[in-house]
Amino acid sequence: MNNTQCKSDYSLFTKTTALGFIAILVYVDDLVLVGDDLNEIENVKSVLHDKFKIKDIGDLKYFLGLEVASSKNGIALYQRKYALDLLKETGFQNCKPISTPIDYGVKLGKSTGELLTNFTPYREIIGKLLYLSNTRPDISYAIGKLRQFLDCATNEHLKAAHRVLRYIKRFPATGLFFSADSNLELTGFSDSNWAGCPDSRRSVSAYCFFLGPSLVTWKIKK
Repeated sequence: MNNTQCKSDYSLFTKTTALGFIAILVYVDDLVLVGDDLNEIENVKSVLHDKFKIKDIGDLKYFLGLEVASSKNGIALYQRKYALDLLKETGFQNCKPISTPIDYGVKLGKSTGELLTNFTPYREIIGKLLYLSNTRPDISYAIGKLRQFLDCATNEHLKAAHRVLRYIKRFPATGLFFSADSNLELTGFSDSNWAGCPDSRRSVSAYCFFLGPSLVTWKIKK
């Protein structure tokens, strides 16, 4: 099929043809095949079926906890079911919602609060929230902050993690939207603070980039 393996993600294969572009994303025995060259897409499916007897289950709706909704306006990517399941597992399905994921006026450090006797519940919450942040840039800063305390979690850190859950309760279906109407103009924003970490006195920086109106990448780093 002569597809090129992506250097930054070995599970992604792409190909440019005379009529367009296709991409194949591989996870174990599941494949996501997308593109605008319909003939090449059918050719890829035929080749794969001859070798592996694949099953085509139609348009992408659900993949690895990610929900996909397509329309003439674009593609929405979100994790509503995952978010609701997380709230149920943690006992926060009936909690009082809150409008922000973190109290930005509180500077959490390693010595803030009393040390927990068992770190496991805290680590489980942060791990699941970390996966949810794949489609939730709005919680990225909070999770990036809280994941620093996995080996020294306190009651205040756990309280902050519970605040994120209460925020998710208010907005369980928030996600990403990739507009079909895009001018392909790349726009970026960045920001940073000064010695924002109370433990290391290191700064925290962040950036996000939009392709047209669609957010395509973001990162927060200490």
